[in-house]
Amino acid sequence: MEKERRAHARPGAGSSWAPSTVLVTGGAGFIGSHACVELLDHGYEVIVVDDYANSTPHVFARVERIAGRFVGAVYELDLRDRRALSAVFDRHSVDAVMHFAALKSVSGSVARPVEYYDTNVGGTTALLRTMHEHGVHRLVFSSSCSIYGDAGPGLLDEATPPRPTNPYAASKWLCEQILADVCRHRPEYTVLCLRYFNPAGAHPSGLLGEDPQDVPDNLMPYVAQVAVGRRERLRIFGADYPTPDGTAIRDYIHVMDTVEAHRVALDHLADEPGMHVYNIGLGQGSSVLDVVAVFSETCGRAVPYQMVPRRPGDVASLVADPSAVTRAWGWRPTRDLSDMCRDAWRFQQLNPHGYAGSARRPGPKG
Repeated sequence: MEKERRAHARPGAGSSWAPSTVLVTGGAGFIGSHACVELLDHGYEVIVVDDYANSTPHVFARVERIAGRFVGAVYELDLRDRRALSAVFDRHSVDAVMHFAALKSVSGSVARPVEYYDTNVGGTTALLRTMHEHGVHRLVFSSSCSIYGDAGPGLLDEATPPRPTNPYAASKWLCEQILADVCRHRPEYTVLCLRYFNPAGAHPSGLLGEDPQDVPDNLMPYVAQVAVGRRERLRIFGADYPTPDGTAIRDYIHVMDTVEAHRVALDHLADEPGMHVYNIGLGQGSSVLDVVAVFSETCGRAVPYQMVPRRPGDVASLVADPSAVTRAWGWRPTRDLSDMCRDAWRFQQLNPHGYAGSARRPGPKG
């Protein structure tokens, strides 16, 4: 039975409809935890679901310390468990969903492709079915510019044909196709799909940052852990790419800009129905060696590294053309690579062993 939807007059909203209560999937993760802070800072009520596969429930004490407000409720569950997920919707009047929950390692997806499709695609379809059963039809989807794959050099806009080169990217592309089909056949749905490349950095307080459970799959936390002495040296995968210095080029974006874009998207869910896709990025690429150089300057010490063979599924260059979102919303990122390195280093200095002081389980229940 569809729940009665409420009209909320939240300051700053750009339309007569504005979400008040937002369900954040994967809200304990790197991007999800920063999104919780961003939402709480702007007056939203936040409900979180997370299975803590690569995160810890103890981030929420830090989220609440930064925001000065409590997350409304946190549930430990797998999105594919529709019974448990449905119980969350039964308990809370959810206005919109921000969907971050996914496995995200390129190398992990190459090694375990079925697991990635099952988790990322299966979790999304289970979420959609549960949303529909509870009359919730507005979604901000965290996608990835990795779906463009080996598109070659130059800026990639939203019309660039997807060519995913690994199961992770393919799973995100499949999710986008599913969401597009839902919107095509169900006019009550609005989905804003944000494609971004490499979120990096940390909250400027140093309380929140990227803390993978195992060897980091992303560059920035790997560099930070080497700089703080937690690891001996950085491994750079591939020195023979057709780029100026031979290392892969990516469009890095500060995690705070990333979550700000997701929060701004909430205000545009009522603009028009259907699915709309936007790139989120700086529009400029940095090579692996560029990142190492800026981070070394930031922390005041050389970051030792060794060159090793390329990883399967990686490509030479991925750089966004983010102009469409600026035209549509007047939004653009405001932080650069130096800001990302500064904030990532502050987090690593304050948390040399990450969130290791807090047990990973069990998670708090709503």
